[in-house]
Amino acid sequence: MGAIATTSNQLPTAAGSLAAAGQYLTFVLGGEVYALGILNIKEIIDYGQLTEVPMMPSFVRGVINLRGSVVPVIDLMARFGKGVTQIAKRTGIVIVETAVGEHDEGHNQDIGIIVDAVNEVVDIGPQDIEPPPSFGTGIRPDFISGMAKRDNRFVILLNVGKVLSVDEMADLGQTVFGLAPEGTGE
Repeated sequence: MGAIATTSNQLPTAAGSLAAAGQYLTFVLGGEVYALGILNIKEIIDYGQLTEVPMMPSFVRGVINLRGSVVPVIDLMARFGKGVTQIAKRTGIVIVETAVGEHDEGHNQDIGIIVDAVNEVVDIGPQDIEPPPSFGTGIRPDFISGMAKRDNRFVILLNVGKVLSVDEMADLGQTVFGLAPEGTGE
């Protein structure tokens, strides 16, 4: 395979995020095809034993031990408000690296996401990317950075910074504990 494609061909979206042409990992979740830029992907592993963590939001399925590191595992179906992912033979966990905090550029967090099945890595050109619709996708518009045309259907390009926002998920976790997000001393 060739080098990872990185270009500046980006489209502004209604949510202010950008969909860039380049290489994307496509995967299936709840019958829909989604994609994440491969620059955010660290690895793909088989679905394995999760350790549940009490009092977490419903979309946090647990944690895994990945070579000595504790990695939280997110159920994207639950994060999108569409129930829980049913574990099957092809279910996998995609390990994604995401920035912690909007202003903390030097600190990254690995997060696992549960997917029904991993498809392939595809090249998506700027001519194949459309702005996300403002409604009708069944998930929050700010979670989508664009819609890619591929094989006569659309692939939903996810905005990893919004979908896996550590700050937002932490705020939701504090709500579970009955704490207000501000004034927690953190």
